[in-house]
Amino acid sequence: MNIVFMGTPDFAVASLDRLINDGHNISAVFTKVDMPRGRKMVMTPPEVKVFAESKGLTVYQPATLRDEAVVEQIKALNPDVIVVVAYGKLLPKEVLEIPHLGCINLHGSLLPKYRGAAPIQWTVLNGDKVGGATTMYMNEGLDTGDMILKYETEVGENETSGELFDRLAVSGAALLSETLDLLASGKAERIPQDETEATYASMLDKSMCVIDWSKPAQEVHNLVRGLNPWPMALTTLDGKRVKIITTRKSSISGKPGQVVSVNPLTVACGEGAVEILTLQPEGKKPMDSKAFLMGHRLDSTNYFGK
Repeated sequence: MNIVFMGTPDFAVASLDRLINDGHNISAVFTKVDMPRGRKMVMTPPEVKVFAESKGLTVYQPATLRDEAVVEQIKALNPDVIVVVAYGKLLPKEVLEIPHLGCINLHGSLLPKYRGAAPIQWTVLNGDKVGGATTMYMNEGLDTGDMILKYETEVGENETSGELFDRLAVSGAALLSETLDLLASGKAERIPQDETEATYASMLDKSMCVIDWSKPAQEVHNLVRGLNPWPMALTTLDGKRVKIITTRKSSISGKPGQVVSVNPLTVACGEGAVEILTLQPEGKKPMDSKAFLMGHRLDSTNYFGK
């Protein structure tokens, strides 16, 4: 099939790679504009752009798809289907109507749950035991179109958002490949979403990062997992910020925030406690808790979050 691909982050790279390997003709790749990143705010291209150019594909980075010239540009490509994976922009009606087989989206959740920008992170933040991906026909709404196929997977007790991202990127690419085969043969179903079960996965922001040690250990653990690799859970110790990178639950108890063990480093929550496996003190590189304790003598008089 002749495909116009739209995607931006590394999550979408696996899908683009799979479509190329499946033998589809990728007539063009649309991605978001280069953005400043890091402390030095260096202009950085999206991962999809880097990958697409390495494969010799034509890349476009329009600021908006609502520009008449951009719409005409897509029409001239004459795509059978437009495939969208984490593009970060809604497609206007004029674009949705271009391909005769429709616009197909791969979304990182089991729709209609977690429509929106951060479905994988919220799967982990909410402690869901099962996550997955869905392919769907796109319409003008936000992830509201008819579904085609779903892929389900168990979420590990200690699995981070980043780890689930990596797994779903590969599994989602396979799901997308299967979906396009069905689409080409005219066998792709249309399964309406149940609006009564719809939930929204809002974008993450740094206001979510601060750990409330009065929460149960499970909630604290989910926060740490869900905010890894970005923006990372945050607390303080002796007035200095500390990023908490990975944890696991512990049955030890104490006062919220209290260091209840240093072998291993364990901090009490409102219910239970969490063992801190890796962390990043302010101004330092990430390290395991053993390395951290070599430079910090802690005991039960020490509290995180104070």
